[in-house]
Amino acid sequence: MSHPASTAPIMLASDLDRTLIYSANSMDLKTSDTLAPRMVVAEVYNAAPLSFMTRAAEELLEDLVKRTVFVPVTTRTVAQFSRVRLPGFGQGYAVTTNGAVLLHNGAPDADWSRHIQRSLGADCAPLEHVLDHLTGSDADPAILRVRTAEDFFAYAIVDRDALSDAYLEGLAAWCAARGWTTSLQGRKLYCVPAPITKEAAVNEVRRRSGAGLLVAAGDSRLDAGILGVADLAIRPAHGELHSDGFSRDNLTVTAETGIMAGEEIMRFFSGILANAATFSAG
Repeated sequence: MSHPASTAPIMLASDLDRTLIYSANSMDLKTSDTLAPRMVVAEVYNAAPLSFMTRAAEELLEDLVKRTVFVPVTTRTVAQFSRVRLPGFGQGYAVTTNGAVLLHNGAPDADWSRHIQRSLGADCAPLEHVLDHLTGSDADPAILRVRTAEDFFAYAIVDRDALSDAYLEGLAAWCAARGWTTSLQGRKLYCVPAPITKEAAVNEVRRRSGAGLLVAAGDSRLDAGILGVADLAIRPAHGELHSDGFSRDNLTVTAETGIMAGEEIMRFFSGILANAATFSAG
């Protein structure tokens, strides 16, 4: 990647699921089948296609990864992220495990891993304590299954209809007293150590790359931080942040929903790059 000597690279940080890539159930196509956009498979799981993006979105991204610092940002673990095939896969930086793992050219960055371990320190209760609270004798019946993400944080599959606001408030207070945060995303309830955030990892990539303008995209509450630290941001007109009415002065909301919002986000990114090039040339 080359840039004019006087111009810092533009950095694009994008969430994946329901921002850039979409399952069949989340596409939300509002046109007839015969008018549906051409699509490409972005993820295969158990030998079957699982996630998609429009072909136009992929073509735009192919150009963007050559001309910017493009950083996928996801709560997925490294193993889950490795199933996703995007232009530029395995090159540059990627943020996984909600910021706990920073990949550089496909491998976990050792310096960042040491930083995360130091950050957890004595201020965060051990993961085992949180797991005991979620699954022990006082566990809520609405907690159906509990999993861990690379021993960094826990997430539970929940029955949304049976999960009470009182339980969520109590869990949030219990976790906060122990240096953890909570976030409900659809049917997944996350419990994450406070130092582990997407925005912390994104800021580290920005520092290392010397990027100037930071542009970010995301749809969930776990993406609010990267949208907040970005100079310009965009979110789709769906997801938890949309339900929350999340707004910032620097934030654009897509006109489209579903997979077409993903394409609109890529066009937004491309438009910013084109405007920056015009400004530099002027």
